[in-house]
Amino acid sequence: MRKRHGSYGFDAPWALVGLLFGALVLLGLASVSFLLDIPLAGIAFLFGGLYTLASAASYLYTTRRGKFAVWAEELERLKGDELLLDLGCGRGAVLLMAARRLERGRATGVDLWQSKDQSGNRAARTRANAAAEGVADRVELVTGDMRDLPFGDGAFDAIVSSLAIHNIPDAEGRAQAVREAHRVLRPGGLMLIADFQHTAAYEDTLRSLGVVDVRRRDAGWRFWYGGPWFATGILEVRKPAT
Repeated sequence: MRKRHGSYGFDAPWALVGLLFGALVLLGLASVSFLLDIPLAGIAFLFGGLYTLASAASYLYTTRRGKFAVWAEELERLKGDELLLDLGCGRGAVLLMAARRLERGRATGVDLWQSKDQSGNRAARTRANAAAEGVADRVELVTGDMRDLPFGDGAFDAIVSSLAIHNIPDAEGRAQAVREAHRVLRPGGLMLIADFQHTAAYEDTLRSLGVVDVRRRDAGWRFWYGGPWFATGILEVRKPAT
């Protein structure tokens, strides 16, 4: 994996803050329990604090390094001449890795730029990251809703999305986003969706649209947001060529 030059923030930053705060509270309670000579409570609080601290470390690793390593491997299949769309591109973590590989292609990112989903999430930051990575000339940013994409049918050779579709609060909205992704994907094109929720539902929607070469798999420990209970799944499909 190549060295990154952009600034990509933290995914769902308040969740990470909550884990760190929880660990500190539990460790503080452990200290008080031992001082008051209540060893069983101290041991329980100590175990809980260390466990929560380990979860925070897992979350921090994933958001700062692990997800990049996983996506770098997933994007190796790009030939370099594709038109690629990133749904919910945020600050460009996946978008710009893809753009590096698209020496003869182009990468488009669409987002609503909400900071609750990623710290410092705004189009200006993504443009700055594209410049820092040396790919600004092959990247386009669009402000738009995944449920109503402003692109024509079959406009893209590949579509990617990383931990974005789950932010749509209702099941029908998420299904509509997946249907829109399918609409703008050209026949024979590749779609890769990484999410820690709803990947089975995304698969059901896409299967109903007739996709082929369907694979849904666990992305592994490098994409855990705190532990295996927040594991990320990857859904891979292709739109039939004809």
